[in-house]
Amino acid sequence: MSNEENKEELNQEETSENQEVETSNEETTEEVVEVSSDDKIAELENKVKEEQEKYLRVHADFENIKKRLEREKYQAIEYASEKFAKDLLSPIDTLEMALAAEQAADLPAEELLAKLKEGVELTIKNFYTAFEKHDITTVETDGEFDPNIHDAIMQAQSDEHEDGEIVQVMQKGYMYKERLLRPAMVSICKK
Repeated sequence: MSNEENKEELNQEETSENQEVETSNEETTEEVVEVSSDDKIAELENKVKEEQEKYLRVHADFENIKKRLEREKYQAIEYASEKFAKDLLSPIDTLEMALAAEQAADLPAEELLAKLKEGVELTIKNFYTAFEKHDITTVETDGEFDPNIHDAIMQAQSDEHEDGEIVQVMQKGYMYKERLLRPAMVSICKK
C-alpha cells in the first residue's frame, strides 16, 4: 500500500472512531437528560402529592368547621329562650311562696287575702321586670284606636271620649322590640 492509501485508511478509521465517540457522547447526554427528566418527573409528582395532601387537610378542616358552626347554630336557636326562661323562675317562686304561706298560716281571712294580694302584686312586678330585661313592653291603649296594635272587640257609647277613641282595655297587648306579640283587646267609642 502506498502512503496515500495508508493515510486515507487512517483518516477513514479516525473518522469512524470520531463518529463512534460522538455517538457515544450523544447517548451519554441522552441518558443524562433522561435521568434528569425522570428525577424532575418524580420531584414534580412528589410536589403534586404534597399539595393534594395539603388540600385534603384544608378541605377536611373546612368541613369540620362547617359542621361545628351548623351544630352551634342549632344549639343557639334551641336555647335562645334560656335567659328569658331563667328570668321567669322568680315570678314562679313568688307564686309558690304565696301558696305555701296560705297553707302554713292560721290567719284571719282578711289578713290572708291581703297577703295573697301582696304576693300576686309582687309576682306581677317580677314578670314586668323580666319583660323589661327582654324588651317586652305593653301596647299603649291611651288615645286613638290603631288597628295595627289594637283589636276592637266591642263598641261603646261614651260622652267622655271622642269617636274612635279607646274606652276600655279588656286584655293588655304586648310588643317584643318592634314586633307585636299580642294585640290589645279594647272597646272603642262609637257615637
